[in-house]
Amino acid sequence: MVRTDAETRILDAAKTCCERWGIDKVTVDDIAAAAGVSRATLYRLFPGGKDILFAALNARERAEFFATLTAEIGDTDDFEELVVRLVVAATRELRADDHLAIMLASEPGAVLSELTVDGMPQIIRVANDYLTPILKPFLDPEYAEPLIDLLVRITISYFLSPSDHVDLGEIDSARAFLRPGLAVFSPSIRQPRTTTIEEPS
Repeated sequence: MVRTDAETRILDAAKTCCERWGIDKVTVDDIAAAAGVSRATLYRLFPGGKDILFAALNARERAEFFATLTAEIGDTDDFEELVVRLVVAATRELRADDHLAIMLASEPGAVLSELTVDGMPQIIRVANDYLTPILKPFLDPEYAEPLIDLLVRITISYFLSPSDHVDLGEIDSARAFLRPGLAVFSPSIRQPRTTTIEEPS
């Protein structure tokens, strides 16, 4: 979705204000002032006020996260390697997200809800939008969607509650942890098609 400059400024301001005062304490007036727009302009662009604005901010953050993730994983024709790279890159992105860290420290209840019960369906939906095309060369959608659902839940769970035995941000540890589960999908995995280019005679 393409945002106007004013919409982008308002979303950026909402993010900054949440970090400064917390989700519950920040007001529409705070956000409008930080964005340099009037209260009327904010309500015109985001009818419904804070709830609609925060929903739009969360949607933007999810889309940016998965866009960054898909850009970082690189190319591979190996299914296991691709899945491991996805999980490792996602874990590292979550750990490196300063905004998320600040919000977890200041508003843990709201953030945990957004990452689990309330926000999980939306996260999985966006993950499917971005990751299904990447997995398509290896798996049909009927297998890709359950796998994405599982990977999202595992990654978020281990991010929120780190393990002494598994580090999903470290490639060898992630591979050893994921390999047994990925074996379940092995009968459905296909090799991606490659195009052979003949040398001119």
